[in-house]
Amino acid sequence: MSCPICEKRPPKRFCPAKGEKICAICCGEEREVTIDCPLDCSYLIAAHRYEAEHRKPGAADEIPYRNVEFSVDFIYERWPQVTGLATTILAFQIQNRELDDAAAFSALEALAEKYRTLGTGIYYERPPDAQLPRALYGQIAGFVDEARKQESERSGFASMKDSEVFQLLIFLLRVGKQETNGRPRSRAFLGFLRARFPLPAEIAKEGPRIILP
Repeated sequence: MSCPICEKRPPKRFCPAKGEKICAICCGEEREVTIDCPLDCSYLIAAHRYEAEHRKPGAADEIPYRNVEFSVDFIYERWPQVTGLATTILAFQIQNRELDDAAAFSALEALAEKYRTLGTGIYYERPPDAQLPRALYGQIAGFVDEARKQESERSGFASMKDSEVFQLLIFLLRVGKQETNGRPRSRAFLGFLRARFPLPAEIAKEGPRIILP
């Protein structure tokens, strides 16, 4: 038998996306390009780990909203909200396995722009056109609204400012742009979040469930 992709080399690696064995070269070359790799593939996890260990610093002009500044202390103070944003994305990915880095970035960028303009006193909202990032956009926006409501009820004071929500979204975007590998179907950023923000067992064990309209 030969690899079903190249039809030349012997297949030695089981590909969960294909449901059959493929050769190591095709696994490396087509991973997250033509093959829609699931996050729990052992070869994908190893590749993401290798890429992270050998990553070069990104160019300054690739940093999202590079003129926006905020302190490390601010991120630490708002870490529960960062965790909430990350787990919201991961819970959505559990329900929608086709979510990739690009779709997550699309949702985060659109929401960041909404809160950027709100911080200037202007209301502007343009969710992504594509269904998947649009649905994630709604999930993240719902988390933000609920987090602000709970914070206000606990403290009796005003909750997170629009400018603070904007900064947290920019923080996640910057992390995402640093962690992704640029492949068309990359899930390196989502894998990074999964490794650092473990989901509660009851959410992590949920099977795929379509929640798009």
